[in-house]
Amino acid sequence: MDQGRIRHMAVFTLKSPQDSAETKQFLADGKQILSSIPVVQHFEVLTQVSSKCEFDFGFSMEFENQEAYDTYNAHPDHQAFVEKRWKKEVERFQEIDFKAY
Repeated sequence: MDQGRIRHMAVFTLKSPQDSAETKQFLADGKQILSSIPVVQHFEVLTQVSSKCEFDFGFSMEFENQEAYDTYNAHPDHQAFVEKRWKKEVERFQEIDFKAY
């Protein structure tokens, strides 16, 4: 990863069962809504494979720099997704943000 870039990851467990239609819709909607924000790069929807982690899924994305990351956080589509979907459908989560060392 280039200097200055930020990799943002949100790992989470949903309130709905892992293989339910509600879960599939949440993951699809998250990908569609969040990846369409212009500053988002390399968006991925991930599923957990390790028994050492308590979370089931992850969203991973990269930003060119801090300004792009701040733009994403303030973007109305991101804020609406958090308010209308994330806060209602996510059981627990952890956010992780990395820069190259």
